Amino acid sequence: MVDVWEDLLRYLEFLKRIGVNTLPARKNIRRFLDLDFTPPPKSLAEIEEEIKNCTRCKLHRTRKNIVLGEGPETARLMFIGEAPGKDEDLEGRPFVGRAGQLLDQMLNTVGINRSEVYITNVVKCRPPGNRTPQPDEIEACLPYLTKQIKLIRPAIICTLGRVAAQTVLATTSDLGSLRGKIHKLDDIKVLVTYHPAYLLRNNSQKSAAFEDLKLLKKLYGDLCKIS
Repeated sequence: MVDVWEDLLRYLEFLKRIGVNTLPARKNIRRFLDLDFTPPPKSLAEIEEEIKNCTRCKLHRTRKNIVLGEGPETARLMFIGEAPGKDEDLEGRPFVGRAGQLLDQMLNTVGINRSEVYITNVVKCRPPGNRTPQPDEIEACLPYLTKQIKLIRPAIICTLGRVAAQTVLATTSDLGSLRGKIHKLDDIKVLVTYHPAYLLRNNSQKSAAFEDLKLLKKLYGDLCKIS
């Protein structure tokens, strides 16, 4: 690992000498994970310390709190949503508003306790008016999400909504075509379902989301038996 670091530093110094001051933006989290030679952080507290004064994108201008995530570092199951909403921004915790209450109900339905899973979002600051995060905002937060995944190393990730699914799976496919399948991110199984906020506005899709949860319950149940 030391040799890799030294080679990387020499290469970066070479690029600097020849006038290259920026590197191409990473296009997706899979490539980011593959190309990131840095070791995982030692703890979530280390990531929190790094992010507490973040100004990487324009969302820092309007946020009240950064919402890193919540749950144990040893979680085998990780949920990734889109971005904090109004309640999350006020409290500094993920999924505490109406969507969070619905997520808790969904978890209870399949016998999963929220305290045993890790919950976060792609973007750590609330977009104004709860709009969809923009590409540059997602790009700015990818290093934090990547560090969370590398530290926790869950066996299963469940993405909530289109933005989370497309970001984690590095795809432009629509949510409908991604649901009902087991995807892979390195050796992590990835399931895709609707965001609870979407289900609050589209009650008719709750039955489809329940089908996704049944698949999640089976995967997570099998995992717990092995453990």
